[in-house]
Amino acid sequence: MNKKAKPIQDLRQWLAHVEALGELVRVKQAVDRDEEMSGISYLLAKQTPSPAVLFERAKGFDKSAIGAQLLWNILGPSKKRVALTLEEPSETPTLELIRRVKDKLKRRLPPREVARDKAPVYENTIRGSKIDLNQLPIPRHWPLDGGRYAGTGDAVITRDPDSGYLNIGTYRMMQQGKSQTGLYLSPGKDARLHITRAWQRGKPIHVAAAWGIDPLFMLVGSQTFPKNVSEYEFAGGIKGEPVPVVRGTTTDLLLPANAELVIEGIIKPNSVKAEGPFGEFPGYYGRPEAGCPLVDITAVHYRSRPILTNALMADYPSCEQSGFFSIIRSAKIWDDLDKLGIPGIAGVYSHPAAAGGFGMTVISMEQRYAGHAAQVLALAAQVPGGAYYTKWIIAVDEDVDPTDTDQVIWAMASRCNPVDDIDILRNTWSTWLDPTQNPPEKRPYGSKCLINACKEHRNLPVFSKRTTLRKPVYERIAGRWTGLGLPGAVPEISVFEGETRTVYHELGGFEPGSKPKKKA
Repeated sequence: MNKKAKPIQDLRQWLAHVEALGELVRVKQAVDRDEEMSGISYLLAKQTPSPAVLFERAKGFDKSAIGAQLLWNILGPSKKRVALTLEEPSETPTLELIRRVKDKLKRRLPPREVARDKAPVYENTIRGSKIDLNQLPIPRHWPLDGGRYAGTGDAVITRDPDSGYLNIGTYRMMQQGKSQTGLYLSPGKDARLHITRAWQRGKPIHVAAAWGIDPLFMLVGSQTFPKNVSEYEFAGGIKGEPVPVVRGTTTDLLLPANAELVIEGIIKPNSVKAEGPFGEFPGYYGRPEAGCPLVDITAVHYRSRPILTNALMADYPSCEQSGFFSIIRSAKIWDDLDKLGIPGIAGVYSHPAAAGGFGMTVISMEQRYAGHAAQVLALAAQVPGGAYYTKWIIAVDEDVDPTDTDQVIWAMASRCNPVDDIDILRNTWSTWLDPTQNPPEKRPYGSKCLINACKEHRNLPVFSKRTTLRKPVYERIAGRWTGLGLPGAVPEISVFEGETRTVYHELGGFEPGSKPKKKA
C-alpha cells in the first residue's frame, strides 16, 4: 500500500483504509456486550491475519437514542494496521518502522484549535441530569471483572495543575452509575500525579475521555513522555500536521475534535469509590477491588452512530496493546537513548508476547568502548520510555536482529556467560498489576534483570567467529531458488562472511586483519 497523500483525520477514515487492506470484519447480527464481544475479539486475535471487528449492533440496544457501535481488536497483532496508524506504508518491515517512528518522535507539532461548530464530536451533546451511561453498550470483558468498562481503547485528558500542560493517557474506566465512572491509575502515571497535586491543594480537577478515537491517540497516550510536553504535540509530529482540538464545554480542556464520543467531567477532592478487579495486560486479573478516583460526568458529546473503541487486555496475541507496543515503545526507548547521546544503537524491540509489550526490551548495538553494553542496559532499563514494569533487558550485538526471537535466544546461549553477564536492579518502577509480587502490598515495586548477550568486549579480537554465508553464494542461491523448486520466499540474510568493520578496542588495538580508517 502506498503512503497516503494526506494523514488520517479520524477513526472512520482509518476504518476505510483497514477495510481496503482486507483486515476489517463487520458483524451485523446483535452480539452481547458482556463477554461475548470480548470473547470474539480474543479468538480473532489468534488468527493470521487477525482482523479488526466492528459490531454494528449490541444486543438489547436497538432502541438506544445514541446507537453506538463497538470496535474491537483495533490493532491486535497486525503490523499492517500499526504501520497505517503511524502514517507509514503497511508493508514497512518491523525494524525499519521502529526506526522511522523513532525519528518522528523528535518532531513535535502543537495542536490546532477549531471552532465548536467545526468539531464533528459536537454533533450531539447531552448534559446534566439527561446523562445516562446505560444508553451506551459499555461491555464486560472478563467473567470476574468488577463491572463494565469503557475507555480501554481511549484517550484520557488531564491538565497539570502546575505547568498547565495537557496530558493524554490510556486508562481503564469502570461504569459506576448513570453519570459516574472510576478512573484507574497506576502509581507514577501522569494523570495520577495531576489528581494528587490538585487534591493536595484541596481543589477539584477536570478530566475528559475520548471513548472512540483515531488509534494513534491510543499509541501515543500509552507511552511515557516528558512531564511538561503534551502528547498532542507528539501525535502531530507523527501525523506530520497539527491535530485538530476543540475547547470543552464544561471543562478547561482541549478535546480531540474528530473523536467519536467524548465525556467531560470533574473529580472532586478525595472523591474515591471501589473499583476492580479487571483482566489486565499481563493476562491476569489485576489487584483486588480498591478505591479509585471517581469522575462525575458533566457532558457527553458524540457523532451520530458513534464507534466506541475497546481494547482487550489478555495473553498474547490477544492483548490489544501487544502489537503496537512492540513498535511505539521500542521507538520511544530508542529515541530516549538518542537523546542521551548513546552511540552505536542498531535497533530496539519490546517483544509483544512479553506482558503486552511491557515485559522485555532487546537492544541491538555495536560495541564501541569498554562498558558500552553495560551502560546501554542500565539506561534502557530506566529511561522514561522503558522504566515502567519491564523485567528483562537484553543487549545483543549489531549482527543480531532484535525482532527475531530465535536470533536473540541464540545470542543469549552463545555469547552470555551468566556468572559474569547478568545484573539485577531492585526496587524499580512497577505496577499494582504485576502478578509476581505477592502479597499485593509489595506492589508497585519491581526488579529488572539486565542480560549482556553481546560478545565479551575485552576479548572481541579473539572471540570465536560465527558461521556466515558469503554474499555471492547467497545471491547465487537466491537467483536459482524458484528454478530449484524450493518452497516459499528466499529468507533474508543481513550478515555475511568477510564484511568486517574497523573497530578500535582499548585493550587489543584494531581487529586482526583490519586497518584504521583515515579521517576525512
